[in-house]
Amino acid sequence: MQSNPHLEFHMHSAKIMNLHPLVRSAAMCCFLLFSLLALGHAAPTPDAAKGLEKATFAGGCFWCMETPFYDVKGVRQVLSGYTGGSLKDPSYETVSDGNSGHIEAVEIVFDPKVVSYQQLLEIFWLNIDPLAKDRQFCDAGKQYRSAVFPHGAAQLAAANASKAKIAADPRLKGATVYTEVIAASAFYLAEDYHQKYSQKNPVRYKYYRWNCGRDQRLDALWGGERSKQPH
Repeated sequence: MQSNPHLEFHMHSAKIMNLHPLVRSAAMCCFLLFSLLALGHAAPTPDAAKGLEKATFAGGCFWCMETPFYDVKGVRQVLSGYTGGSLKDPSYETVSDGNSGHIEAVEIVFDPKVVSYQQLLEIFWLNIDPLAKDRQFCDAGKQYRSAVFPHGAAQLAAANASKAKIAADPRLKGATVYTEVIAASAFYLAEDYHQKYSQKNPVRYKYYRWNCGRDQRLDALWGGERSKQPH
């Protein structure tokens, strides 16, 4: 179970209040400073380095959206985080309650000379259920909806063309595609324990993924085309 920094703050504050007034005053100042540094207010992720680009996708649980891109040649970094809302420095708790406007997403930094944005889009579609509205698999709520967040006009055109192609895919039998295309905005990193979760907690990750029915649904949608996709 992950620690709750807000709960820990209140527990340590209560202990400090039992100290001698002078000691308590000094201790509280130090504690507040430490708490501000620990809890902090993270800035959005910076622009990609020269020669690199970003791709931002949402497909439900970000743990599961990281893994398809890990071993793609040309992908330099895959990060879990929150985007799409106006709340600054969102936390997992504030996003999970569904009222922040943010969506769980992944930010990919890639070398366009090695892998194209179009190729990343193709991987994205094979790892989501575009027919699900305001949810993905077992995770329900707008914070888990699927979306593409294009960075700039070229990515916007590619994303819209890709969505149109998916909508016409005979495997979907004319069903409505609910995946949104939303201009990229500030992307806030998720807490460290969410980053590379599948590598840090492989057993828990595999159990969650299986229990959520993700691969069962994706196989039903996309069939053999997913056979080479990492899980």
